[in-house]
Amino acid sequence: MPTTDTAASPASASASASGSASGSASASGFASASVPRHLARGAVGFGALIAAFALIPVFGPATLLLAPVGVVALRGCPMCWAIGLAETVSRGRLRRECANGSCELKPASR
Repeated sequence: MPTTDTAASPASASASASGSASGSASASGFASASVPRHLARGAVGFGALIAAFALIPVFGPATLLLAPVGVVALRGCPMCWAIGLAETVSRGRLRRECANGSCELKPASR
């Protein structure tokens, strides 16, 4: 059975890290185009999730149909929304520099 070395060389790690850092707006897909848009998604998502459960006594179990709307608006769970908020706020303010096998976050030059 052949064995494989899981440790990447510093050159390949640097190339892959710098390639992912200079990619699209968000590598993980949680960030929004702007902070106000992200906050609006959060208001819709949390509002739908809260309404789905709070309105059960008034309108019955049909209100649970709002739960998927909330989950889609938050792009998953509430923690996914919070991660996206952090990514949206920090986008353009930080950049990753990799050299000699180690990566650091540094303020972006404007």
